[in-house]
Amino acid sequence: MSETASFGYRDVDASEKAGMVREVFSNVAAKYDLMNDAMSGGAHRLWKDQFVRRVKPRAGERILDMAGGTGDIAFRMHRHGAQVTVSDINPQMLAVGMERAEKKNLEGLIWSEQNAEELTFDDRAFDVYTIAFGIRNVTHIDRALREAHRVLKFGGRFFCLEFSTTTWAGFSDVYDVYSHKLVPQLGKLFANDADSYRYLIESIRRFPPMPKFEGMIREAGFVHTKVEPILGGLVAIHSGWKI
Repeated sequence: MSETASFGYRDVDASEKAGMVREVFSNVAAKYDLMNDAMSGGAHRLWKDQFVRRVKPRAGERILDMAGGTGDIAFRMHRHGAQVTVSDINPQMLAVGMERAEKKNLEGLIWSEQNAEELTFDDRAFDVYTIAFGIRNVTHIDRALREAHRVLKFGGRFFCLEFSTTTWAGFSDVYDVYSHKLVPQLGKLFANDADSYRYLIESIRRFPPMPKFEGMIREAGFVHTKVEPILGGLVAIHSGWKI
């Protein structure tokens, strides 16, 4: 029997998931930032600001921002003088990011099409690895985490910003209705694409809860792991060290 992987609420052949995810993000690339604002009421900007404060990027550090697509995280870290490589499996997302960087007159960023599960970078090449709202779309999360560990230097830092499952009673029910009923409609309105946004919401529901994901980070070799829930775990910042 062939290996399966979750694609939203469906289980698909694992070998097909990367291509299906690539298609989703090709469909939404042009409207991705607009839709993030619409879906979160602009809150994603605050979450990303908080995330970068936890990363504490420093001048001269080599940082790999995986699934960095449109550059939101990379631009914030670039301001601190870090040498940021923005990587994504989707060339359309990278193209949007490069266009945005050009408009902002940001120079020195490196753009690289990469599969998180099979990075082409050397061992111990980076001081920091970041991934924001991307790891839940990876076919084999454990492989991506091992690759993150491999490309980090000893003493390197891993940071992941990802949706999770809120533990706040009541809020969880409200968010469930909002995400399943309204987000696909917002996708239809702003991007003429309800199906891609339905997948994005379903992928959140299939992502491991915070304790399980933290355990996966430890299994990949990271130590001193930490979870910082936001809005009761609607979003969470996961971190760990390679020592």
